[in-house]
Amino acid sequence: MEAVLLDLSGVLYVGERPLPGAREALERLRAGGLPLRFLTNTSRSTRAAVAARLARMGLEVPEAEIFTAPRAALARIRARGLRPMLLVHPGLVPEFEGVATEPADAVFLGDAGEAFTYAALNRAFRLLMEGAPLLAVGRNRYFREPDGLSLDAGPFVAALEYAAGVEAEIVGKPAPAFFHAACADLGVPPARCLMIGDDVEADVAGAVSAGLQGLLVRTGKYRPGDEARLPPGALVADDLAQAVARALALARVP
Repeated sequence: MEAVLLDLSGVLYVGERPLPGAREALERLRAGGLPLRFLTNTSRSTRAAVAARLARMGLEVPEAEIFTAPRAALARIRARGLRPMLLVHPGLVPEFEGVATEPADAVFLGDAGEAFTYAALNRAFRLLMEGAPLLAVGRNRYFREPDGLSLDAGPFVAALEYAAGVEAEIVGKPAPAFFHAACADLGVPPARCLMIGDDVEADVAGAVSAGLQGLLVRTGKYRPGDEARLPPGALVADDLAQAVARALALARVP
């Protein structure tokens, strides 16, 4: 194992607080010399805002090491010349500065939070019924906030797919292309990369399906019994500190 990919929310922090021992675990991982990339479907903030948020928590992560699903969507939108209806959180809108959105001929769905109104979803539905493609950050069902679990973008993706009879094009985890782009950026084959996350489907199973190694941490959105849904060969750790110890041990295996 030559490189490590990490999820952010639920692995390094919850809300605005780093998880116990996360800062020290990250420092130990860097000291071990393993190159890192941080993969997230978080879609309420720009990549720069994500880096700044981490810094406020004492987690030093350069913006260049952060791979976000919205950035992957932006690249795809520009490559195809789409004019998307942006069904996203207001905090993410600056990421799409300069992108034409009218007249809309596509729908991009992120974790819009309170912006998931009936009017917005219905407009997206009508565009899809007219043949517009649906791009989405991922199918994550929920995530953990300080006061408990909250709906993520996945349930709204499923609602639009069901209503319009379409299938969304997923740009973040668990899409193999998203994992492969991070591995390519590191110059390491997928089979030599370890993905650490708190989401069985998007983080661990997605990584394993893409040819990476996967490790589930029992923090964040983890729920008792999630281990039973892991793909064969996936690893489990109680927290990031234990996961880092496993990663460093794997790095020493020829």
